[in-house]
Amino acid sequence: MGLIYSKISVVNQMPELPEVETTLRGISPFLHNEKLSRLIVRNRSLRWPVDPDLESKVANKSILGLERRGKYILIHFGYGGLIIHLGMSGSMRVLMEEDTPGPHDHFDLVTSKGVVIRYRDPRRFGCLLYAADPAKHERLTGLGVEPLTENLTGEYLYRISKGKQTTVKSLIMNGKIVVGVGSIYASESLFDAGIHPMRRCDRISKLRYQGLVQSIKRILYRSIEQGGTTLQDFVGVDGNPGYFEQKLAVYGRKGKSCFRCGNTIRSAILGQRSTFYCVVCQR
Repeated sequence: MGLIYSKISVVNQMPELPEVETTLRGISPFLHNEKLSRLIVRNRSLRWPVDPDLESKVANKSILGLERRGKYILIHFGYGGLIIHLGMSGSMRVLMEEDTPGPHDHFDLVTSKGVVIRYRDPRRFGCLLYAADPAKHERLTGLGVEPLTENLTGEYLYRISKGKQTTVKSLIMNGKIVVGVGSIYASESLFDAGIHPMRRCDRISKLRYQGLVQSIKRILYRSIEQGGTTLQDFVGVDGNPGYFEQKLAVYGRKGKSCFRCGNTIRSAILGQRSTFYCVVCQR
C-alpha cells in the first residue's frame, strides 16, 4: 500500500474529527479483540516524550476496544491503554506484513497475526501516551461534548452562549464546549445553517441553534461517510485521500460563486483561522 498525497489549496490544517473517526474505523477491524504482540517505537520525541518503558507495558496485551474522544484515538486493554493523537500531519496505515519504515514512520503496533498499524508523522506533533484509564487522562478530562452524540443539542449551545460575547464560529470551535469541530467543518456547518460566522453567539435564538446542531451533525456524518476532508497532509489508512473537498460549499472558495445564490464567497481571519462565508445566504 503506497501513500498517496492530494495537493489542494487547503493547507496548514490538522486532521479534524472526521479524519480521526475515519482512521479509527479503518484500524479497528485489525485491532479489536486481537493481541498486541509488540510495540515498535523508533522515535520517542513526539509532541510529548514517549514512555521509555512503554513497549514492555503493552507487549502481549489483548485489545478489548477502541474509541475516539475528540481527536484522540483510545486503545483499551484489560488494564490501561494507549492514547494516540495524529497531530498536524499524522496518519496511520494498515500493513499486512512489515516493510522497511521511512524516516517519518515513528511507531508500529504489531498484532499476533502479524498485521502492522504504522504511524507516520512528518511534523512529529502527534502523541503516543499510556494511561491506567485513558478516558480519565488529563489531556481528555477538560474536553467538551461529542458533536455526534445526543449531548450536543440546540438547548445546550443556547445555554452556553448566554453572557458570552465571542462569535458563533469561535463558540463551536471551542474544544471545552464541543470537541472536534475544526475550521473547515465549522465554516461548512454555519453555511448549511445560514448563520454568519462572525455573529455574536449570544444574539442567536434557540431555534437557530437547533438548526445549527443539525447542520453540524449532517456535515460531519457526510464527511465521515466520504472518508474525511482531504488536506495536504492527510491520508486514510488505505493510503488513499478522501473526497469530501469536492463538495465543500464555502471553505477555500474565496472569490468563487456561492452554489446557492451566485454571490461571491468572502473570507476573513477569525481567531487566527481563515473563515469563509456568503453574505447573502448567511446572516
